[in-house]
Amino acid sequence: MPFLEKGIHRFSRVVQTGYAHWESSSRNGLLQQVDARVKVSLLAFLLVVVSLKQAIAPQAGVALFVMFLFALSRLEIFAIYKRILALGLLFGVLVPFPSLFNLFSGGEILFPVFRLARPYQWWIYHVPEVIGVTREGVHGIALLFLRVANSVALSFLLLYTTPFTDVVKALRVFRVPDTFVVIFTLSYKYLFLFTRTVEDMHLAKKSRLLGPLPDREARRWVAERLVFLYRKSQARCVGIFKAMLSRGFASDVRLRAFRPLEARDWGVAATILGAGAVFLAW
Repeated sequence: MPFLEKGIHRFSRVVQTGYAHWESSSRNGLLQQVDARVKVSLLAFLLVVVSLKQAIAPQAGVALFVMFLFALSRLEIFAIYKRILALGLLFGVLVPFPSLFNLFSGGEILFPVFRLARPYQWWIYHVPEVIGVTREGVHGIALLFLRVANSVALSFLLLYTTPFTDVVKALRVFRVPDTFVVIFTLSYKYLFLFTRTVEDMHLAKKSRLLGPLPDREARRWVAERLVFLYRKSQARCVGIFKAMLSRGFASDVRLRAFRPLEARDWGVAATILGAGAVFLAW
């Protein structure tokens, strides 16, 4: 069942990624020692800076600053930035790639790609005689790539230096309703349980096979397992809710209190806030 093997491997990567985040968030790095409220608030501020700046130089400065934070947090920069660059190239270069040319917007042509016999006009679309890469298109692609890469890098920096439970708690700073806090926490915990259940079912089926499974039979088995997982998830949700009610759960959520902010927290907050202000004024 080749397609099932691929699916199981993807599920396994979900678990591995979750445990990798937990392991990296427990290291003795700079941001690992900072209060989650400070990290969530200031990294959200940097995301606002990234979304507002329209120049390449400030975006490049943010990228170098975030990479410096990765290094101070003792994270695996090369492994993480492979994923960041892959996402940046996908959504920042490949998706808007046609905007490089003067087919959709005018601009100064840096170098022509090919030349037509004459320009063409079809309804509201104009095809120029010379089609090439424009200066404005290169600037837009570079800016979009840096924006996507910086946004993903900031998100990864928070996830790799902060346990998910602390991230959810820190969302209370932004007055996130208690209902969403409970949903986020239970969904995150059930994701690992769901992945383990899928893997166990796959291994149980595979251990009973003496040869390759026909495609039709494999598709039927997958459909049946999907229905089984849906019913199992629904039953587990009902059971968890009843267990919560039996233990006195009400509409309010009581979380463990945050520790007081220390000098390290204030120092990191002042540094990131100052850097963000510099990038914003650049």
